[in-house]
Formats: sequence, structure tokens, C-alpha cells
Amino acid sequence: MSKQLENAKNLYIRGIEDGEIKEVHEKYMGKTYTQHSTGVPDEKEGFAKFFENFFKRHPKRKMNIVRAIEDENFVFVHVHQYLNDGEAQWITTDIFKSDEEGKIVEHWDVIDYYPKEVKSIDPIYGDFVVSDIDKTEKNKKIIRKFLVDILQNKDFDLFENYVADNLIQHNQDIGQGISAYKEYLLKNNVTYDFVFKVMGQGNYVVAYSKVYIQNIDYAYFDIYRLENGKIVEHWDNKEVMPNKYDLTNLGKF
Repeated sequence: MSKQLENAKNLYIRGIEDGEIKEVHEKYMGKTYTQHSTGVPDEKEGFAKFFENFFKRHPKRKMNIVRAIEDENFVFVHVHQYLNDGEAQWITTDIFKSDEEGKIVEHWDVIDYYPKEVKSIDPIYGDFVVSDIDKTEKNKKIIRKFLVDILQNKDFDLFENYVADNLIQHNQDIGQGISAYKEYLLKNNVTYDFVFKVMGQGNYVVAYSKVYIQNIDYAYFDIYRLENGKIVEHWDNKEVMPNKYDLTNLGKF
């Protein structure tokens, strides 16, 4: 495990789960900490201030890191937060940027509810094995083109070039298979305003974007698993974009 991946996981486990904020500041964060999470003030002091109240509200905490990938000095983690014996459950998708020592200096995230009832396939869980490391750049290029051709330019004649027929879909509002995914995107006029970050490792590629769905702007994570050049599995996570006057930091992007 790389130092930056270890530090990102420790921020979640030692920091948020175990409540060891001082340890996080000293061992896992860099000299500065730029925050993009909704409602969390900037810098290390803002992180500590937010979680002081969080710990009071949620004395029982379990942070299950379901999957993680890294790309250069960035780490992505996909986490199930299980709070107060399940009284509250969240799905979080996070990107951490590290400095030259592997310490965390910047953070972006999207947080959404874990559903009370799972409609079909679980929204976060599933097998996770990183493979095809030699295809990392090729797979990132495929997803970049998918985002532009389909999700921005809406050239749905090309949809089958990118998505496998037997697509495994974890979005609770979309059925299984390629047709259900295509129908959802068209019916809801899903439009990707801009793509902020694409990162990948082997057969997994993550995109963080600003997305417009049914008159609402979202900060939106897509997690794709690819095989033989096509998307075979998809997870996502979305959060309504906060109003500018409610921001306590630099904003979602």
C-alpha cells in the first residue's frame, strides 16, 4: 500500500471512525488542508471543528472503505458510513490529493444517503479487484470520450461503442443492462456540464463532474469498471450543489 493511500484510509479510520483528529493532523495531513466538502470549514482547524460536533451526534461510527484506487498523487475512496448502529447510513465518494510526502493536502467529496431499502443490486457493494494495470491510460481515454460523446454531446448513436450489453448497474433508479442506462439518461435529460477530474487504475475509472438532472445541478461521481474496452459495471453518487452563500470553503470543485 502506498503512503498516500495509507494516509487517506487512516484519515477515515483513525480520524472519523476512531475520533483521533490530533493524530490525523500530525501524521496524515500535510502542512495545509484545502477542503471542498459541503458544510466543512477550510483548513485543519475547520476539519477539527466540524468533526467535534459530528462525534457528539454520532458516538458509534463504522467507516467501511469498500474500494480505493490511486492515480499519480490522487486517491479515490468509496465508503459506506454506518452510524449509531445503522440509525444513519451514508455513501461517500472522496478524492484526496497528496503532497510529495504522501500526506493529504486537499479533499473533494460527494455524500448521499444509503437507501433504506435496496431495490436491486446494492448501491455501493460488489466485488473489487484491480486488474489490467497496463490498460489504465487506455481505459481513462475511453471514459473521457464517453463523457464527451454521450454525456455532453448526447451522440447516443455511439452508446453501444462504450457500454456492454450486460451492464451491471448499481444506481437504484436504473434497471440492469445497456438499454436501461441509455433510457434513463435520455428520459431525464442528464447533461454533464463539465468534468472536473478523471482518474483511474487498471480496470477502474472514476469521474467527478457537475451534472444537470431534471432542473437540478449536482456534484456527481461515476465509478466505472471496464472489460475489453467497454463499461461493464457502474456505480454513482450525487449531491445537490450548495448555494454559494452557504459555502464554508472554496466549493465543490
